[in-house]
Amino acid sequence: MTAVIDKAVSPGKSARRPGRWAAPPRPTWEEEPSRAGLAGKGLVLTLACLGILFPLWIVLVTSLSSRRTIDEAGGLVMVPRGITFVAYKELLSGGQVTRAAIISILVTLVGTVFSMTVSVLCAYGLSRIGSLGHRWLLMILLATMFFSAGLIPTYLLVQSLGLTDSYLALILPSALSVFNILVLRGFFMGISQELTDSARIDGAGDFRILWQIVMPLSRAVLAVITLFYAVGYWSAWFNASLYLNDQNMMPLQNVMIQLVQKQEAPVGLGQAIKTGELSGLAVQMAVMVMALLPVAVLSPFVQKHFKKGMLTGAVKG
Repeated sequence: MTAVIDKAVSPGKSARRPGRWAAPPRPTWEEEPSRAGLAGKGLVLTLACLGILFPLWIVLVTSLSSRRTIDEAGGLVMVPRGITFVAYKELLSGGQVTRAAIISILVTLVGTVFSMTVSVLCAYGLSRIGSLGHRWLLMILLATMFFSAGLIPTYLLVQSLGLTDSYLALILPSALSVFNILVLRGFFMGISQELTDSARIDGAGDFRILWQIVMPLSRAVLAVITLFYAVGYWSAWFNASLYLNDQNMMPLQNVMIQLVQKQEAPVGLGQAIKTGELSGLAVQMAVMVMALLPVAVLSPFVQKHFKKGMLTGAVKG
């Protein structure tokens, strides 16, 4: 009798807490997947991963291939043979590509900090129900998502402000995203009102509440929105092509476009290509790798915050 009771009370294998890499327990009403279903899901995921990783592999291998290997392959290289870092060495030797990479990094850092500061302040103000003019400001922001002045008025405005041929032209015209502000606002509104009320009773002001209470509780959404802004600044090329006339001020994406379209090769690097020391295709692929590398490195660290950061606060209740 005691053995029967112990067996009924003690948890079995199905009731044990799953390990770190084990699948979470299924609800009682959900059927166990069949072997064919699991095999089909695995096949689809494998094909999807190959469809994403295979082009990246070709770009990476081609950038590390010598001119002879590229000529023998007739273009893009799939199987690495004779790995060389000549293309990266030439690109990072202090020429236009190095300068463009530094410009892109600085614009991304400064622009992301500025955009996050303004977006957080705006979203926090709009999340406080009853604050001065928050309803009208929210309606104005929403209107900008559907109506735009157009390209020519925007260019005339930037020109009248004296921002042409200035790095501010790469930041200010696209500094804010209404979508990101709305996501932050929805997250801030989901924070318990009792926390902010108790802090206000203790004498804390709005800036202290935002800095010490709201932002620590919003790390997930802040990480996601920061990544959105950073990727946007790093990948932007249109503002530079529109507002900058000096080639020495061009960011990395614009230099990459020039190389890919074979419009103009950087000084020194173009001579190396003409003399046969480098392959133009290897240089193009190397610049692509340099442009993709920061996003590929940072994305896995923010991936765990995507689900919580984008969905928390989007569903009421």
